[in-house]
Amino acid sequence: MEKMLSLLLPLSGKSITKKEACEILNISYNTTRLAKLIEDYNEQKEYVATRKKQNKGRPASNQEIGDAVQGYLSNESITEIAKNLYRSVAFVKNLLDSVGVPQRPSSVEDKLATDYIPEACVSETFDVGEKVWSARHHKVAVIEREYSPEYQKSKPGIKFIDYEKTHASKCYSIYLIESVDAEDTLFPGVETGGYSAFSMAYDLAKLSHLEQYGVRL
Repeated sequence: MEKMLSLLLPLSGKSITKKEACEILNISYNTTRLAKLIEDYNEQKEYVATRKKQNKGRPASNQEIGDAVQGYLSNESITEIAKNLYRSVAFVKNLLDSVGVPQRPSSVEDKLATDYIPEACVSETFDVGEKVWSARHHKVAVIEREYSPEYQKSKPGIKFIDYEKTHASKCYSIYLIESVDAEDTLFPGVETGGYSAFSMAYDLAKLSHLEQYGVRL
């Protein structure tokens, strides 16, 4: 729309015709519809500008914090979150950092790297059933069990490893949660799936401190 308007109403030079404007928007030639689309766009743009002006300088509410964290942990981009909250990208980045949210990789090249874990999320132990962030897999996960010496000894055939001696960390079996497109599965209505993996405690981040903002882990 912005590109079309810059051509239809240029500051200088020859403007395009309304028919050409409709072609850019991929709609049939209809001047009434075109005018309505332009009016709606300008109203929305004005509304967004007003909301951003109202929010400027105002600290984030618990609702905004919760929405930002929930969106980020659900794999929304910071740009999308900022747009939904009528805040700047820099504001959202600082907000997530200040409340202690694990960072996702910033590019495709970084996806093999381990996420940075804020101090508020660091822990040496986790509880069975606890939802955590996997810094290695960049996803929310559920703690299934600790691979403690006692557990390994109770399972014949498992190679025994004392992880706290060899890795200076407990080892956990985790279930990584993934969003599922119900249209691409044989189970309509199913929204999440996932898979199991193993992780050292130093690659896991606690998320329980975020529940105070209404975040649904």
